[in-house]
Amino acid sequence: MPDTGLDERIEMKAEVFLPEDYQPAEDEPFMNERQLEYFRRKLVRWRLELLEGSRETIGTLQDGTRAIPDIADRASEETDRALELRTRDRQRKLVAKIDAALRRIEEGEYGYCEVTGEPISLKRLDARPIATMTLEAQERHERREKVHRDD
Repeated sequence: MPDTGLDERIEMKAEVFLPEDYQPAEDEPFMNERQLEYFRRKLVRWRLELLEGSRETIGTLQDGTRAIPDIADRASEETDRALELRTRDRQRKLVAKIDAALRRIEEGEYGYCEVTGEPISLKRLDARPIATMTLEAQERHERREKVHRDD
């Protein structure tokens, strides 16, 4: 599951002052200290929300274990449980991507495309802070993936 050492590193990085209304802007140096802190905080908040949701899902699944005599009700409950488990699995994968993005921030690689090395747009990062490619590189990747899938 999540990197436990990461939790300690997440908490230690609060020394950068960031106004509450701060938004990264194109007219400032790319991935400066404030931008990095902005994205770090955004990722940490998202991670905490997902982990809290995961804890709630586990609680729901544990509480939901009961004998249901009606076969239709039991089937419905099993379908709901399967959906919860799929959702939890997606959340687990998302937490791993968030952890990877936080590591990229620490290593000074955050915000740059893993394919081209070019900066990823601030708008894209704000919308999808776990992005690892520019929009153009992502689109090329998806087109190639679709071509191979169609074979």
